[in-house]
Amino acid sequence: MTTLDDKLLGEKLQYYYSSSEDEGSDNEDEDGERKTIRDGDVNEPDIDYSADGSAVNTGPKGVINDWRKYKQLEVEQKQEQKKEMERLIKKLSMTCRSDLDLEKDKEKQKELQEKIKGKMTMQEYNMLQEEEDDEDFLQHYRMQRIEEMRRQLCRGKRFEQVYELNSGEDFLEALDKEDKSTLVMIHIYEPDVPGCEAMSGSLLCLAQEYPLVKFCSVRSSAISTSALFRDSALPALLVYKGGDLIGNFVRLTDQLGEDFFAVDLEALLQEYGLLPDKPPIVQKTVRNGAIIQNTVSDEDSDLDID
Repeated sequence: MTTLDDKLLGEKLQYYYSSSEDEGSDNEDEDGERKTIRDGDVNEPDIDYSADGSAVNTGPKGVINDWRKYKQLEVEQKQEQKKEMERLIKKLSMTCRSDLDLEKDKEKQKELQEKIKGKMTMQEYNMLQEEEDDEDFLQHYRMQRIEEMRRQLCRGKRFEQVYELNSGEDFLEALDKEDKSTLVMIHIYEPDVPGCEAMSGSLLCLAQEYPLVKFCSVRSSAISTSALFRDSALPALLVYKGGDLIGNFVRLTDQLGEDFFAVDLEALLQEYGLLPDKPPIVQKTVRNGAIIQNTVSDEDSDLDID
């Protein structure tokens, strides 16, 4: 049985041995303790290693380093979250802007459709009426300008025929009495020379087509030309402007043949730039709003040649 002394000294009995115990047990315990101490001296302390193989100090310095690394990772994580939030806000703002643009376009299309259907205010109606009035005014102004241009073109003297010259004096007078801007064409001919008859008929047609050009004809014998000229140069066509000779065509049958038409002669003169532009076709409005077309000349321009 356990005595009171044993209870009071029980804790000490766990650490101390009684003197009555065998000495051999003491020796064995001493040997075991020595062995344990010796083994403890030999065992190395446990060391922690990081992922890269370096030793991790678990002392006060190691704890501080771990804390710094933790704070650094925390800061980096917050920065990354902030950047991600900014990207998300930017994306959402662009989406919102696109939606607003789409809404505006839809509203514009809706307004246009309403106007097309006739749903417009009186102010808009009046604006449309004013635009129509402006268009009518511009059309009227254009017609006035065209008429003024036509009158300017027709301001020069009109001839519309072929004048026959009977002498050298008539020849010179036909050149001198006309304005310097007037184009004068003189046909030198003889009735029995091939090609002269075709030339005379062609000039009659061109006189109607080009009323501002003065066409004349004269026999070579009337202006005392040489026999060589009559035999080798007829039919001849001389073109003057301001008293100066600007075109000289001799023996035209070599280019046009003995039987030719007004269009052939016209093409030849146009090729050399010796014919002005034809009078323009002018539009004239009538009271019922219709449009008719007339040339500068009010007379019939067709001429039948027997």
